[in-house]
Amino acid sequence: MDHHPREEASDRSPEQPGPALVRGPLRTLLLGLGWLFVGLGMAGVVLPVLPTTPFILLAAACFARSSERFYAWLLDSRVFGPLIRDWREHHAIPRRARWIGIGAIVVFLGSSVAFFVAVLWLRVLLLAIGAGLVVFLYRLPAREDVA
Repeated sequence: MDHHPREEASDRSPEQPGPALVRGPLRTLLLGLGWLFVGLGMAGVVLPVLPTTPFILLAAACFARSSERFYAWLLDSRVFGPLIRDWREHHAIPRRARWIGIGAIVVFLGSSVAFFVAVLWLRVLLLAIGAGLVVFLYRLPAREDVA
């Protein structure tokens, strides 16, 4: 039932083995989340509102635990593969991606708080989440500094 012969052969290198694949309902959940994050990441390529990098990294994390085939597909992607490999090898993201993400958070979350959200507690919550995301992105090492 959950047996997928194609996914038993490992494309992972022996020096960087991935986490063990999960089975059952957790696998289904991770696959679904992986595809959701891929969709959000692809939307982020064309929409300035969504940062691409975090969603693709989340998709890769989900696929690494649920599907070697989809994980390999992301790694082989001309667009997304370098982001994932940089994160896997250096725990770093491109400096440009960091600043685009921070800019998108400030502009879009800030404008939402300023113009569209009327409830004070929700404004405070959104600002706290935005500030946490900005700090998180700012503290991530840049690929150019560690490569």
